[in-house]
Amino acid sequence: MADYEEGAARPVDLSTCDLEPIHIIGRIQSFGWLLSFSSDWIINHVSLNCEALFGKAPRDLIGLSATEFLGVSALHDIRTRLQIMGSTNAVERMFEINLLGDGQVFDVAVHPSGRSFVLEIEPHEGGKRRDFVSYVRPMIERLRSAPTIEQLCTSAARHLRGLTGFDRVMIYRFEGDGAGEVIAESLNGMVDSFKGQHFPSSDIPAQARRLYTRNMLRIISDIDDPTVPIYPATGPNGDPLDLTMSGLRAVSPIHIEYLRNMGVKASMSVSIMRRGKLWGLMACHHYSPLILSYSVRTAAELFGEFFAYLLEQKETDFSLEKRAESMRLHDEIMARVASGGSLLEAFDEFTDAISQVIPFDGVVGWVDGRFIAHGSTPSEEQFSALARFLNTAGASTVWSTDNIAAVYGPAAEWSDMAAGLLALPVSRSPRDYIVLFRAEHVREVKWAGNPEKTIELGPNGSRLTPRKSFEIWKEERRGYARAWTGEEVSTAESLRITLLEVVLRLADAAHTEREQASLQQDMLIAELNHRVRNILNLIRGLVTQSKEGAKTIDEFAEIVGSRIHALARAHDQVTRVDWSPSSLYDLIRTETAAYASHSLDRVVIEGPDALIAPGAFTTLALVIHEMVTNSCKYGALSDSRGVIQIVLGRGDDSSLEIDWREEGGPPVKAPTRRGFGSTIIERTIPHELSGSASVIYPEEGLHALFIVPVDHISSFETPGAPRHNTVVEPPQAADFTEELADGVALIVEDNVIIAMEAEDVLRGFGFSDCRIAGSVDTAMEVLNAAEVSFAMLDVNLGKDTSAPIASALQERGIPFIFASGYGERSLQTGEFKRVPVVTKPYGERDVRAAIGRVMKVRT
Repeated sequence: MADYEEGAARPVDLSTCDLEPIHIIGRIQSFGWLLSFSSDWIINHVSLNCEALFGKAPRDLIGLSATEFLGVSALHDIRTRLQIMGSTNAVERMFEINLLGDGQVFDVAVHPSGRSFVLEIEPHEGGKRRDFVSYVRPMIERLRSAPTIEQLCTSAARHLRGLTGFDRVMIYRFEGDGAGEVIAESLNGMVDSFKGQHFPSSDIPAQARRLYTRNMLRIISDIDDPTVPIYPATGPNGDPLDLTMSGLRAVSPIHIEYLRNMGVKASMSVSIMRRGKLWGLMACHHYSPLILSYSVRTAAELFGEFFAYLLEQKETDFSLEKRAESMRLHDEIMARVASGGSLLEAFDEFTDAISQVIPFDGVVGWVDGRFIAHGSTPSEEQFSALARFLNTAGASTVWSTDNIAAVYGPAAEWSDMAAGLLALPVSRSPRDYIVLFRAEHVREVKWAGNPEKTIELGPNGSRLTPRKSFEIWKEERRGYARAWTGEEVSTAESLRITLLEVVLRLADAAHTEREQASLQQDMLIAELNHRVRNILNLIRGLVTQSKEGAKTIDEFAEIVGSRIHALARAHDQVTRVDWSPSSLYDLIRTETAAYASHSLDRVVIEGPDALIAPGAFTTLALVIHEMVTNSCKYGALSDSRGVIQIVLGRGDDSSLEIDWREEGGPPVKAPTRRGFGSTIIERTIPHELSGSASVIYPEEGLHALFIVPVDHISSFETPGAPRHNTVVEPPQAADFTEELADGVALIVEDNVIIAMEAEDVLRGFGFSDCRIAGSVDTAMEVLNAAEVSFAMLDVNLGKDTSAPIASALQERGIPFIFASGYGERSLQTGEFKRVPVVTKPYGERDVRAAIGRVMKVRT
């Protein structure tokens, strides 16, 4: 990394490393070849070693068509992968490809780079037919049993070392400032340990961390590799080839020097991503050159992705435990202050409760200018000044630091007894606080060498030279308290919401109604955010797990869609009764009608109806959905003779017993593998509701028994009459499109993604001219200018509704349907009460049924 020498010399400091353009380095490692071509297959860049592969000088390849050199089958495979390629970060891999049509096989990867495509070629690992990707599943299954995050990371390092053969594999976690710590490792027994050592942020500069978020795996096979230049160095516009997503990309000389100083000859890193951010790396070192086949690296990258999911799951489980503790603390605090009085009058009691979930050495209450303290804290005068500083830190969230003196100078006077603080604002005007303090905690930080680099004359001129010593360098940290963990801060945020509730309950008449409403809104937003995140996590889980049993994209979409619709139907059923307990009979009938409408009389339900609590209803909905769809595919409802007998019973402990028996269908065989559907059936009720599930497969028909604990059952009722009118069998497209499809189909929807999906559905029905409008004004312009024959209207258009459009359509006699996220009952009154409604999320079947109903009304 050279200095800036034009004009005034730029200071050489740690930020200088962040300027190195490592993604356009212009060279590749010599164990492969690189070819770059435009969208019309014209070659614009090649690595200089390509002559050995294509038999033509690299300079003579430029400007020729790549199709002249690639075999027919290879061209077909590459074109197919280009067709399905997704984002700019996508890399498509192909193994054992007859690249040149001469029988030689290679492993290749293709990815976009600007307006070109980069083809990277490596020799196939001949004579080895092992499918390394298949090793990943059993490796991940072993990781699942790890009880703690530390053991999970240690197990992951050991398994990755077994897969790749590296001498050292480390799990390296980034800290907030870009520095990192080795939290787990696996060694071959002959190399030194780095576990517990810290590395400064300059060891992995910011631009390298950014690349790690895009390209998940990085390999350096030999630090002494001379590497191969790319020709030409720049394109016609003077831009070098962007190698961000390249697996062959050469390495920065600074990084090579860094590894050489460590004695490392080869390395690999696999990114660990958490919620779109770089959490850490699986860092691998080898003390001799090591070339890994592309299949091994692909398996390592896949293993890293699955490990990241497991890591997030473990962290989420830990957070849920903390959330449960927070809820218990909430109930305890609310019970203690229920008798009235001020917040400070109950101070001793609820601070004792807080200490059980957030350890602290001192606590201060500052309410309406009154001061109360316990333990190791500043004095009242010192805290009064601190409170003014805290006012500048914001009043709508917790604020924490493990070194208050670093940001608030006067704290140096008392930082020996209160070095760290966690402040919980519990009002807005005046600003009141509950502040937890932690005393100074002197500790040693072990750095892998002195983190303070010095400027030296290196091979590339005066610059920041990678340090040559990695011996442990100990730093004694004073003025710091034990750091507040992320879980403790989250718990404090939940506690803040609780204390806001206490303040609302105990607030005097001087607090205005607007302040009370604002605080209550904070709590509602926090709860809404919690619920939305839960729903998104559930949907992500369904999408991730459902891909295992799908053979095609269409099948995958159908599986995921059906499960999401099952959740939506359950949600609609609960919201129709204002989030009250809902009927299990209705749930079974709804799922049966959705997937076996011709077989309603072959599903017999007996016994008392159980009203299921809302929290458990969606869980049961997924289980019933899987049971019904499995029966339609493989069981009693898969032919015209089978019958399902469902007996609901009340156990001795008032639990719910669901006895599901199928008979009369085709002979049953136990499944040879457990897909995600089987997991939902067998594990959801035990895991989420603490109940039990048992499924057996006698030849005469499946038999399942589910037990739901009494905690989730509101009551047992006499079952009501079936309501089959809630489901309409959708007509065939030809039943209505002949009359409608000649005109314009108007789609009114303010979300462009949903509008495009609706357009695809209508075009599938035969509508060739679809017009999309996102507002009332745009829709009216289409209606006045075109011969609209049918319309599909979203109810809510941001600040407006589609009522004016519906009125205009009704006046002109144009058939239309509504699409709504509010459920059908939102439009069951008024002039549009007979207009069919499809509830979001909807599918092709729902829209077809709604159009069938509106056409039936017209006739």
